[in-house]
Amino acid sequence: MPQGFSHRLATIADVPALTALSEAAIDALLGAVLSPAEVASSRLMMGIDSQLIADGTYFVVEKDGQIAGCGGWSRRATHYGGDHSPGRDDALLDPATDAARVRAMYTHPAFARQGVGRLVLELCEAAAAEAGFHRLELTATAAGEPLYAAYGFTPERRFTDARGGAPVPLCVMSKPVA
Repeated sequence: MPQGFSHRLATIADVPALTALSEAAIDALLGAVLSPAEVASSRLMMGIDSQLIADGTYFVVEKDGQIAGCGGWSRRATHYGGDHSPGRDDALLDPATDAARVRAMYTHPAFARQGVGRLVLELCEAAAAEAGFHRLELTATAAGEPLYAAYGFTPERRFTDARGGAPVPLCVMSKPVA
């Protein structure tokens, strides 16, 4: 674990703070690699998914009482998006044949590149393995893809999603559970 950081499961009471964190991360971190129109579109497609919190699969990383990041994994079919995103699918996945979904990962810009994302990935992988999953899958943004590749995820399929207005480049990535 990165020095000085702690983690816990998120609660519904965390949603306002996590929403603010996700918006700050989208604006600053995606803003460094996407156009303003793509960032605005991303804000409409992405966000906190309270189903992950209800399922007990969403983590909060803190340092000195401040939320530094968040993210989780899911045993449900939805690939990405927040509570407000269309096309959600809450069907349960089969750990024997399906990949667990890593979802809704955000790092506060003040804590970027300090190991927060890697810690969330480690927590997700361990929890998904404990639940019987043998593979992880996620949908990466342009800002997140380097972290996921460094953690061992490989690109499977690139596509764009224009549900928020401007087309946003995304990449489905996967890795076996260690």
